[in-house]
Amino acid sequence: MEKATTIDVPGIGPALLNKSRRAKRLSIAVTTSGEVRVTLPCRGTVREAKEFLREKSDWVAAHRRKASLLRLRHNQLTGNHRPLSRNNAEEILRERLDHLARKHGFPCNRVSIRNQKKRWGSCSADNNISINEKLARLPDRLIDFVLLHELVHTRVKNHAKEFWLELGKYVDNVEVLRRELRQYRLDLL
Repeated sequence: MEKATTIDVPGIGPALLNKSRRAKRLSIAVTTSGEVRVTLPCRGTVREAKEFLREKSDWVAAHRRKASLLRLRHNQLTGNHRPLSRNNAEEILRERLDHLARKHGFPCNRVSIRNQKKRWGSCSADNNISINEKLARLPDRLIDFVLLHELVHTRVKNHAKEFWLELGKYVDNVEVLRRELRQYRLDLL
């Protein structure tokens, strides 16, 4: 992939242009921040990309509005949560995970706190748990939900029915908490 460049398209503004050897056709993406990204095949031209964007300007505008509403809603959800330093987040999450593991007798080996882009947490086959530091910004009930979710994975390694039944032994209203957690976006925290 070549280095990305910025192109300016009337009615849309700046857009990030990436040429890709793997791309078979032109594509557009609008990020949660409202940034427009265009990917085109290596043989494509800047002129083709600009024309494509002009043709899809209504689509871009609609997705920018959607991204703006998403950011607004997310800011309303997280507005009451104070930002934490990485050290504070790590301390909060380690203490809470240790408490829950001891309380419910879960085996847990290594724990790592990371700044992940796509996951709240994960559990390896060796019962090593990785937690996203951004989790510490959420309400306590959601922190405990995610931590218990990962701890249950030390016993049940998949998301089959058995897993959800086991998690339900430690967490009330699993489905309600799952829906609530989906409202928080990692890419906006």
